[in-house]
Amino acid sequence: MILDLLNKRCSIRNFKNKKISSDIINLILEAGRLSPSGGNEQPWKFGVITDKKMIHQIAEISYNQSWIKTSPLLIVLCTVIVEDNRGGRSIQKSRFPRYKKEIDEIEKELYSYLNLEEHQTKIPGTHMEICALENGIYSTWVSYFDVEKVAKALRLPHNCVPSEIIAFGYPENELKLKDKKSINELTFYNCYVEDER
Repeated sequence: MILDLLNKRCSIRNFKNKKISSDIINLILEAGRLSPSGGNEQPWKFGVITDKKMIHQIAEISYNQSWIKTSPLLIVLCTVIVEDNRGGRSIQKSRFPRYKKEIDEIEKELYSYLNLEEHQTKIPGTHMEICALENGIYSTWVSYFDVEKVAKALRLPHNCVPSEIIAFGYPENELKLKDKKSINELTFYNCYVEDER
């Protein structure tokens, strides 16, 4: 059951020196491939990094987060940028209509970087994490890295931008689960503030 898996999910920052089989990597990638995307655009590429030298290089580019070096597998979730003439800014302008002018005025490359979240790479990443967990493999998201240096290291084309990195592996130490907020703390129905009348 998915809830059983989610109940034991936690971020790991110390992995065993144990490779993940290509069969399991393929399952993880398949879980990402099956993810939904707006307009079925599927605007992503998945960079599979198993080479230890490359993993060490990415750890250094990720502001020297040395724990990343213990991971046997990184998957770099990359966004393929949609051109403006294909609706690249129209979604944000419809979501924030009072900022239409400002959105139009942002320089193209900067806008593309700031708009990465709209391309939903966290959906395939989450699917990958759950699939990995089903196979006894834990993971941790990495968002703190130099985007342009990672892109250069991976020799990505100009329109393909690394959005997120996920480090996967078998946990070295005993798992420490953190408490989550209750449903009542996270949920509201119909409107956030109750009518005081």
